[in-house]
Amino acid sequence: MSSGAELEWHGDQVMEAIRAATAKGLTLAAEHLLQTSRELVPIEEGTLERSGVATVDEAQLKAAVSYDTPYAVRQHEELDWRHDDGRQAKFLEQPAATEADTMAEIIASQIRRALG
Repeated sequence: MSSGAELEWHGDQVMEAIRAATAKGLTLAAEHLLQTSRELVPIEEGTLERSGVATVDEAQLKAAVSYDTPYAVRQHEELDWRHDDGRQAKFLEQPAATEADTMAEIIASQIRRALG
C-alpha cells in the first residue's frame, strides 16, 4: 500500500553548497588569523606586516597564512629578540592556537548559513 509521499533527493546540491560554504568560511577564518597576527608582528618599517597574506586552496579546502620576507621565519622563531610593546615572536603560531575556536566557528557559521 502506498502512502502517496515522495522524496526528492538533492544530495549533490547540498554537498556543493556545503563545499562552497566551507571554502568561504576558510577564507574568512584565514583573514581573521592574518588580521590577528598582524597585531603581533614585530614592526620597524612595516614591511613584515605588509607581507602577510591569507590564501585558500578551494579544491583541497585548505587555508594558509604566511609572511614573505627574507627574515620572517627568523623573526617568528627568535624568542630572545626584543620587540616593541605588544609585538612578539611567534606572531603567527600564538594566534593560530588562541583563535582556533573562533576560526572554527567562522567556518561553521558559513556552513549553517548555506544549509539555512
